[in-house]
Amino acid sequence: MKKRGSRPVYTYVHDRKMVEDFRTLSQKILRSANRRVPLINFFREVSKMLIEFSQCDEIEMRLKEGKKYYRCKAKNRPEFSFHLENMLFIQNKNGKSIPCSGEESAIEKLCRNIFTGEFDTSLPFFTKSGSFWTGDIKNPLTLNSEEDVEYKIPYLSINENYSSLAMIPFEIDSENTGLLILKSKQKFFFTAKEIDFYEGLAQNLVLAIAHQHAQSELRERIKELTCLYDIAQIVEQPEISIEDILQGIVELLPHAWQYPEITSARIILDGCSYITSNLKVEKHIQKADIVLGGLKRGTIEVIYAEDKPELDEGPFLKEERKLIDTIAREIALIMEHIQVQEEKVKLNEQIRHADRLATIGQLAAGIAHELNEPLGNILGFAQLSKKCKGLPGQVKYDLEKIIKASLHVREVAKKLLIFARQMPTKKSKLNLNKIVEEGLYFLESRCEKEGIELERSLSSGLPEITVDQAQLHQVLVNLVVNAIQAMPKGGKLKVTTLSTNNHISLIVEDTGVGMSKEIIDKIFLPFFTTKEVGEGTGLGLPVVHGIVTSHGGTIKVESKVGIGSRFEVQLPTTESEGNRKKE
Repeated sequence: MKKRGSRPVYTYVHDRKMVEDFRTLSQKILRSANRRVPLINFFREVSKMLIEFSQCDEIEMRLKEGKKYYRCKAKNRPEFSFHLENMLFIQNKNGKSIPCSGEESAIEKLCRNIFTGEFDTSLPFFTKSGSFWTGDIKNPLTLNSEEDVEYKIPYLSINENYSSLAMIPFEIDSENTGLLILKSKQKFFFTAKEIDFYEGLAQNLVLAIAHQHAQSELRERIKELTCLYDIAQIVEQPEISIEDILQGIVELLPHAWQYPEITSARIILDGCSYITSNLKVEKHIQKADIVLGGLKRGTIEVIYAEDKPELDEGPFLKEERKLIDTIAREIALIMEHIQVQEEKVKLNEQIRHADRLATIGQLAAGIAHELNEPLGNILGFAQLSKKCKGLPGQVKYDLEKIIKASLHVREVAKKLLIFARQMPTKKSKLNLNKIVEEGLYFLESRCEKEGIELERSLSSGLPEITVDQAQLHQVLVNLVVNAIQAMPKGGKLKVTTLSTNNHISLIVEDTGVGMSKEIIDKIFLPFFTTKEVGEGTGLGLPVVHGIVTSHGGTIKVESKVGIGSRFEVQLPTTESEGNRKKE
């Protein structure tokens, strides 16, 4: 072995030192592929090994992976530097996809020729394995005849700062190929034997890259499964709130991405944000929509605080796109499950409430029937006694009180029977707006006296409903009177009618004191009242409930303490009721 400049040059074909050096380098590259590092870190390590081993001034690795094309460039002077970028593809005359760096220099055309295999290995400067190398690129080099196809170069004259150039192709498989480019400012830097060894090294590089890809895909899959498993563990915790679930999920996300040290995350759902404790400046963001029932309810965002090399989707991997989409779907499923459970609890509560009302209704009906007979006797005898002549004044006064109390009890019994739906009805086809107008006519003066603004919003063209006019009038009056009593200091009362989905709605809204959930759960129970003693019987809303349900309708209540209440009565239209009977 002799020296040329400061670099050792091998003179013996079987120089054992050369063989050992290349073997050692190959082993280092393969060991690097076994390390659990991102792809860019692997290429940086390999580039550093190659440039230090070869003592070149610059090296490049160009890689075609399916529809992606990377270029890694490393320099060793004045100090080691590394750069990785994505490149575009263009189609050549033969329809092949070839990499395009945006340059049209002679060296770029040569790279494309070698990449696509459009060269003749018998030409000067080419090896039998398809590598190109020269010790002096300053002088024009005759490569092939002028009648050859596009991208083949008759003469190569490269005006670069380098003198020696070697291009060594390698193939991972039919879809994944590469090119190792070595450059030196020193003339005749390479020997034929070294090029032969570099070609062998390129095959080891193929194995290392394939292994690194497999390791990288496996790592990403493990991170994906770990993240999804941890999400499942969070969801399975007993009595955990949706807020804690989302906060737990968002804290898991950074560890599932390539660069957890610069990664933060945010989940936005129904206007509420859940963020990691280390939310960073947004350099790059990967997003996925959370869609529930066909509607976008929010987004997941993964944020990089620093610039990173371009990969599949900006600096993000295609596996990370799949993962963030999967997590978005998981959150949608979690929300759907929670909603189903809440609806189930709500439905069970409604069933229990209906059972309670039915039981109370049966009891109330029994009480009313038991009261009616003795009550009729008391009222009848009191009225007959009052007609007797010569009764003392005190006796007449007492009889009057008995009659008045009996009439009151009879009215209570009547309401109990209405609540229990055991009062006969006289139904006819009517327009809801007419009933509302007649009912409000008698209540307008009271609203004005109480300092309450009465607003009507009655939809025109309402379809007819089949109802008992007197009973529906009672529903309106009870709801409006309750609203008036809920606004002792005045306010706004709005009565609305509208038609939706074969139903007619009567809506009474007030800006009164409102009710808590605990009170709402009890308002349809007989004799429950929040009013002072003597101001109410606690039968107004139970009667409303009994009338509405006896007409095949429903009543919904919304209320907030200090804001007001909203009662919506829905009744079937005459047409829809007729269709149900036919069915």
